Amino acid sequence: MTIPALLAVRRRLDGTVQAFVSDDEEITYAGLDDASRALAGRLVAAGVTKGSRVGLVMPNGIGWATAALAVMRVGAVLVPLSTLLRPSELLAQLRVAAVTHLVVVPRLRGRDYLDELASVAPRLTRQVRHGSAHPDLPSLRWLRTSDELPAGAAPAAVVEALGRAVRPADDLVVLFTSGSRGTPKGVLHTHGGGLRAVASSLDSRRIGRGERLYIPMPFFWTGGFGGGLLSALVAGATLLTEAVPEPARTLRFLERERVTLFRGWPDQAARLAAHPAFAATDLSALRPASLGAVLPPATRPAPGARANLFGMTETFGPYCGSRLDTDLPADRHGSCGQPFTGVEVRIADPETGTALPPGTEGEIRLRGPNVMRGIVGRHRADVFDADGFYPTADRGLLDADGYLWYRGRLDDMVKVRGATVYPMEVEAVLRALPGVTDAYVTDIAAADVGAGAAATDADAGTGAGTGAGPGAGGTREIAAVVVARLLDDPDGPDELDELAGQARARLSSFKIPTRWLFVRDPHRVPRLASGKVDIQALRRLLAEEGTPVSRKLRSE
Repeated sequence: MTIPALLAVRRRLDGTVQAFVSDDEEITYAGLDDASRALAGRLVAAGVTKGSRVGLVMPNGIGWATAALAVMRVGAVLVPLSTLLRPSELLAQLRVAAVTHLVVVPRLRGRDYLDELASVAPRLTRQVRHGSAHPDLPSLRWLRTSDELPAGAAPAAVVEALGRAVRPADDLVVLFTSGSRGTPKGVLHTHGGGLRAVASSLDSRRIGRGERLYIPMPFFWTGGFGGGLLSALVAGATLLTEAVPEPARTLRFLERERVTLFRGWPDQAARLAAHPAFAATDLSALRPASLGAVLPPATRPAPGARANLFGMTETFGPYCGSRLDTDLPADRHGSCGQPFTGVEVRIADPETGTALPPGTEGEIRLRGPNVMRGIVGRHRADVFDADGFYPTADRGLLDADGYLWYRGRLDDMVKVRGATVYPMEVEAVLRALPGVTDAYVTDIAAADVGAGAAATDADAGTGAGTGAGPGAGGTREIAAVVVARLLDDPDGPDELDELAGQARARLSSFKIPTRWLFVRDPHRVPRLASGKVDIQALRRLLAEEGTPVSRKLRSE
């Protein structure tokens, strides 16, 4: 389908049903159709047409949803832009995506995006508003705040004709993504490919018609856009979201709106469960496919029992999984489930691209109609291999029954005293320990953990290894930031050594972090504008604030 066709279906089937509820406002599917059609008329009158690339800088809310649907229903290409971007980052993404029209919120949390853009591209606003191209953004033809859109509108017949002209193969969106060490790239999805990808995961995510789905993720990320907004639209569900989630307010929101599915960030769910008001909050409407931390203790799944929905921006969200209200077979705990219809998964030799047999680790490569059309500015031959598969740089294996097991990133391997360590493996063990709600593991230079770390190599009798991981230079050590809410004194040496000892019972000695940092607030974990962990900042945090475990635990 296409966005305009899908809006027509939702109006016909669910016109009086709530489409979105956001903080203190709500709108039905009929109201959303009317509002987006009216705004589309104003955009068309301002020069937006099929193929235009329209950037959107706005917070979560009905206004964002209305503007995005208005853009897409006339065949223009939506470019969601993060409200977290710094001016130079925003300028770079506008340039990469070749944005032709830009709509920004007037002010947000003390920021004025037009002034900020002017600070890195002088006279941008003045030149563009007077019809002149700016050398830093030659494609940009139009720039307005969300309350400056022209009042005049194109005739309704024109808007409807543009909607009828949209085809499933037409571009829908440019979504920006980046790895924790990579530069952002603009991923292109079509109407048919994106909506097909969303539909393929609905059953596993248990999102159906009439569901009340809470998603806190920003709409400018794939999780909020595909996993939230478009999932509700495809399924006929009601989407509930907040511009700025805050535990006490969120709990009241969940109770008042009788939310049935809570999806999003596990650390947010953990914060809600730890809040003093949680026990008195009526969350009885929540169904088993919700995140476990907010469910009654007796109904929470065991760690690893439910599939780790696995996906990426390049696949418009999850491409592998299993029903989130049902445990996997015991011997499949910890897996990502099986690939969804529309995605073919191949495990290949990362150097040659040769397909590897079941049970063999290699690079995960993807092909199929759910996969992106391409990356902005890159030739198809530079994005896909000779067989049309997309090399993800993720490491994993497919077992004999087609279950995918994720093993980390190809570029995340670290050499410690000559042995190979994958941070993801260590993270999985730490997250399963009592009192731990999340963990983030990386490598840092041995010099950063003090003289005691150097003694470890000598005590172990292995000699110093050469760092082979990202940022490696000399001997590397493993370090961890642990989000722990149950420890009585997370900064105390006894608790630290106790947790390290528990990890030692589950991991080889060379995989045990030599430096730890305990935090109660997951917001202390540094992140990029994409939402992914900022590895370089994480390393600095660990070097500056981390506590070494005792020499005995490191060397015995």
